[in-house]
Amino acid sequence: EFLRAHYPDLKIETDGLSYSRNIVIGNPDTAKAVFGAHYDTCAVMIFPNFIMPKSVLMSVLYAFVLIIPMTAAAVLVGKLASSVLDESLYSLFAMLTYWVLLFLMILGPENKHTVNDNTSGVITLVELMDSMTEEERAQSCFVFFDNEEKGLFGSSAFAKEHKKTMKEKLLINFDCVSDGDYLMLIPDKKSFPELEDKLKEAFAEVADKTVLIESSKGVYYPSDQKNFKNNIGVAAFKKSKLGLYMDRIHTPKDTVMDERNIEVLRTGMIKFLNML
Repeated sequence: EFLRAHYPDLKIETDGLSYSRNIVIGNPDTAKAVFGAHYDTCAVMIFPNFIMPKSVLMSVLYAFVLIIPMTAAAVLVGKLASSVLDESLYSLFAMLTYWVLLFLMILGPENKHTVNDNTSGVITLVELMDSMTEEERAQSCFVFFDNEEKGLFGSSAFAKEHKKTMKEKLLINFDCVSDGDYLMLIPDKKSFPELEDKLKEAFAEVADKTVLIESSKGVYYPSDQKNFKNNIGVAAFKKSKLGLYMDRIHTPKDTVMDERNIEVLRTGMIKFLNML
């Protein structure tokens, strides 16, 4: 209701399959760029969704590590079922346990702490809209994507609905931008050479944060931007001896909001928009 009151051009686009409800403000056909962030909530997990953007191998290995406790739980339940009920039920109960745990990871109880994933991205979009001049806002389109956590369904629906327009339009996606001093801007490898210099100039005056501009060719960061040909993914990371990483998301520990990150992105992205 707040958005409707302040932005009369707001509309809600739905799809029939996963019933995503994307909130669209502005006209993607006439915009210089489309800014996006997902607003749906992830399921709460015991273990965080851990991402190392510069190391696909480490990210994949971590995903495999999570399989170990799930498999152990499935084996335990299977053995209990076979000993208490019938030996032939071992495989059935083990398999059911595994699939139930997998289901809970994606569609389980909602995480009540989502500061970084993705309250931070939503706030960035609102801050952008609020800070832009009337002319700049008219040159932009803002999309709050639904169902990112279930498999990028909301952004996929938007890409299909505006297939002709988004074939060449630039999509800038903010996902998990409040926890970490290393802000990474990830242009698609096809757009990288053209956009790199503009992004460097737009974010050149940031002294207290490290702004990294990396081609998607060498970065692993799965989010809504992947559904668009020309895109820039934006996220925040921390750094250890092993490299850049993101943790805490999808757990009750996702409570860190560095407002300076939002300020840097808001200021830099408005400068960048005026360079397009």
